[in-house]
Amino acid sequence: MIAIRAERGRLWTVLGLLVVVHFAVRPRLGYPAIAPDFLLLALMLYAIRSRPGTAAVAGFLVGLAGDAVSPARIGAGALAHTLVGYLAAWGRAVFFPDNLFVNGLVIALGVWVRNAIQILASGPSPGGLTVPLLVHAPLQAVTTALMAALVLVTFQRWLDIRLDA
Repeated sequence: MIAIRAERGRLWTVLGLLVVVHFAVRPRLGYPAIAPDFLLLALMLYAIRSRPGTAAVAGFLVGLAGDAVSPARIGAGALAHTLVGYLAAWGRAVFFPDNLFVNGLVIALGVWVRNAIQILASGPSPGGLTVPLLVHAPLQAVTTALMAALVLVTFQRWLDIRLDA
């Protein structure tokens, strides 16, 4: 019982650090459309360790927090994060969560799917759909996956996972 609480405490500590990094460091990383999304990374790390319903609720809350910052697209972020959280938790049974490459691929796919749903649900921007979907989303997916690899390797013991390269 104590070991389970310690494991959850370490997971919540890592997730909390990612939230802090998202708001303290991400704005300083350059172009925001391709900067790593640490909130989505935290959601994905939580989702692959929880049940689909719980992950969907967490995704909804993360999406609402994002929508509060950009009220022009209210609801699009909540919808996108809810679906990605649910699918990440559901996909845990299909994928091997102990493989670093698979973790990065799942997180990159989650970022791209979230961006696609959010862009499509909020309506086309004046510049169209091509650049956000085919340039910005894949670049943000790659940067987030690279940060995920760094977090997974750094906090491997805290997250209680065995990473096969």
